[in-house]
Amino acid sequence: MRFSVFSVHDHYPDEARTVAAHYAETLDHVVLSEELGFESFWIAEHHFHEYGTIPDPAVMLAAASQRTDKIGLGVAVSVLPFRNPLQVAESYAMVDVLSGGRLILGVGSGYLSHEFEGFGVDIASKREHFDENLEVLRRAFQGERISLRGAFNQVDDVAINVPTAQRPHPPLYMAALRRESAYFIGRQGYPMLGIPYASVDDLAELGPMVDDYRRGWSESGHPEPAPPVCFAFHAYAGEDDAMARRDAEGAFDYYVKTRLYGKSAGWDEITTRGYCLFGGIDTNIERLRRMRELGIGHVALLADFGCLGRRKTQASLRRFATEIAPAVTDD
Repeated sequence: MRFSVFSVHDHYPDEARTVAAHYAETLDHVVLSEELGFESFWIAEHHFHEYGTIPDPAVMLAAASQRTDKIGLGVAVSVLPFRNPLQVAESYAMVDVLSGGRLILGVGSGYLSHEFEGFGVDIASKREHFDENLEVLRRAFQGERISLRGAFNQVDDVAINVPTAQRPHPPLYMAALRRESAYFIGRQGYPMLGIPYASVDDLAELGPMVDDYRRGWSESGHPEPAPPVCFAFHAYAGEDDAMARRDAEGAFDYYVKTRLYGKSAGWDEITTRGYCLFGGIDTNIERLRRMRELGIGHVALLADFGCLGRRKTQASLRRFATEIAPAVTDD
């Protein structure tokens, strides 16, 4: 099983921590994640609400690239209908170059209605808009001179002027919120991202979703096995269950009360449903083994939520890296 870290970067304007302080804290988390051996650190893109305060992940990842050397730098996800795809390609090509080829670009069509309203983008056309923008993005990354007369893009003999460090292009992951998307993502030959908190009612639902993805991948003609699906789970590791609850329940419930569109009603519900990594060391080891049984091979820890704070977040990350992950990867 592979382990990464993920930040929605949820902000709380009534608290003492400013956006600037939160940016600094997140960059420190990226540095620590590299020191602890996590595979990658992912940043979410969000707009027009404190649900998340990184509207342009390329800026944050460019900063992170200058403080790290090895860790993968991921976007989960770039919402393609919101931007000109040539500008998306330019920005993330720069991140790939600045990081020495460490960019991992997750892409999606978006799902938050207030973001579509804010940009004046028709949510009903998001799938067609996504597909066309993804075509332009891929071709731009590959150095093509593009001419296209599409529904959303009018491009005449244009190529971006920054070649990506990774050739033919950085890894492209595709986001799935619903089970029915998984097969088609696999069929197109993309690695898959998922956030169960926003999309399922129980951990057991993820097994069939992984199976559908693998079936699509096998039908795509790729000779190699399907890459593991990367699922992001809210995570906090204490020495035992009581410590985890004492440390993190208040922060998570604060997150739930002030966030948008999630399915969980709080600590008790999310732990009962199973799609989280809340608890002591032994509890999290057992839950990860259950996830592995369902076919989940890559876990991203949503480790900072509800103004949890630097000290608790980093203590939890250290427990996952030194005491929990080795128990799962070694058995």
